[in-house]
Amino acid sequence: MPVNNAAFVGSIPENYDRYLGPVLFDPYAADLVARLDLPAESTVLELACGTGIVTRRLRDQLGSGARIIATDLNDAMLSYASGKFTPEDAIEWKQADATDLPFDDQSFDAVVCQFGMMFFPDKEKALREAYRVLKPGGTFLFSVWDDIEYNELPHIAHTIISDFFEDNPPDFYEVPFSFHDVETISSLLLATGFLEPEFCLLRLMAESESAEEVAKGLVHGNPVINALRERNESSIPEIEAAVAEVVAVQCGDSPVCAKMQALICSAIR
Repeated sequence: MPVNNAAFVGSIPENYDRYLGPVLFDPYAADLVARLDLPAESTVLELACGTGIVTRRLRDQLGSGARIIATDLNDAMLSYASGKFTPEDAIEWKQADATDLPFDDQSFDAVVCQFGMMFFPDKEKALREAYRVLKPGGTFLFSVWDDIEYNELPHIAHTIISDFFEDNPPDFYEVPFSFHDVETISSLLLATGFLEPEFCLLRLMAESESAEEVAKGLVHGNPVINALRERNESSIPEIEAAVAEVVAVQCGDSPVCAKMQALICSAIR
């Protein structure tokens, strides 16, 4: 995977959090965290915490007795996330590579990762690390997007952007929707040593106040914006307007209501 596809830098974290967070990510965060059943004094590790959307849900559900360590490889995302929390929230923030975690063996009751696995260049190594840091009986809970064809908003953005650059289309949107085969994921989990892999295909609705806001998030809220600037920065307003127009036609203008689909995965150490 090209490095640029994981470069959530500059204004990307803010646009991601503001325009995509409530639409694509918080609905799944609420469901993911609700699946955790942990004692009050548990220790939880979050991988690829992004702008802290799942982190917020974890703290609210688990209460002050739980120790939560939120990690991300990207300093810009981690910095933006930590700025949304107060010292009283007592979140421990740490820059960390999911394929080389700086934590002791068997030190967490649960490891949680929402929509991060697809970006890990060595998924088997990331699974081995999650297994290593979990206590016996601990839970690894994570989510991955299903095929982009089942996710209307990203599909619209990817199609339009590709049409603008037929000779050299940006490939960012291929990455988040590239790792969803149940047999592949199950085989990796079992090969790593995990037990009882379970999968749930979860369909939700992506809702936004306006097509313009969604389009801004889809264009400016992820590393595809870096590729657009490299290719033809002057085309960005036109691309954003085209995305907004198609979103309005297919999913509504105000409000927007679009289909999205993801796979929720869990396994026991």
